Amino acid sequence: MKDFKTLKVWEKSHSFTLKIYKLSLIFPKDELYGLTSQIRRSSSSIPTNIAEGCGRGSDADFSRFLQMAFGSASETEYLLILIKDLNYISESEYDDLFQIITEIKKMLATLISKLKK
Repeated sequence: MKDFKTLKVWEKSHSFTLKIYKLSLIFPKDELYGLTSQIRRSSSSIPTNIAEGCGRGSDADFSRFLQMAFGSASETEYLLILIKDLNYISESEYDDLFQIITEIKKMLATLISKLKK
């Protein structure tokens, strides 16, 4: 069993989720059960899956949960594009968030590849 709080990718994805929650407060109220909920769920699923994977007994299980976290990161990446194109966030906000989600995906890919060796 690993302590997920010691993983840099968990720290970064948790911080990213907090940014998404704060940012989504400004979304239109009619998006509360749509995009607001969806991007919050997809972003929070990244650190959640990392944490759950750390609680599993094997590297294979951990890797599987990291792959789910990667999928959630990809979903979040698309939702960022959508909220930018809907003009819910500025281009500079998008650029900042896109840079972070890209880094999270790279960190996850690296960790997954290390577990497969």
